[in-house]
Amino acid sequence: MAVRKPIPELLKFLSAYDKRIVELALAVRRAVLTASPDATESIYDAYNAVAIGYSFTGRLKESFIHVAVYAPHVNLGFNRGAEMDDPDDVLQGDCKMIRHLTIREMGDLKKKYVGRLLRDAVCDGREMAATSKFPTIPPHSIVKAIYAKRRRPVRE
Repeated sequence: MAVRKPIPELLKFLSAYDKRIVELALAVRRAVLTASPDATESIYDAYNAVAIGYSFTGRLKESFIHVAVYAPHVNLGFNRGAEMDDPDDVLQGDCKMIRHLTIREMGDLKKKYVGRLLRDAVCDGREMAATSKFPTIPPHSIVKAIYAKRRRPVRE
């Protein structure tokens, strides 16, 4: 099954970044949507990064994975990463719940543990959706917020 195309607004937000980072961000997005094609994509043109959260209900609170695009790299974040099995000890971060992988080049996405972590996070997302008071919704992409101030590349 083909991964749905990014919406024009996402491409516009990403256009402020170097071509290499845009390609990397879209590859991470493709990996997430390959693992969870029925997920809803919530897009934020935020202060520090372009961020994309994935859930089955459309609610930020029930997001299971996020992608954060920074000028030098892309983070593949796991919203309940602190609770995930990490036998390779690759998850980074010291927040209460969130952990991430720093993706600096395409080869990083091909590491075996990436697919396993994605599958585990999608299973967690499905469990959250199944116990939610909110129904699952058809997959789509939506811009949730555009921040006026930014501390990152800015489009001209």
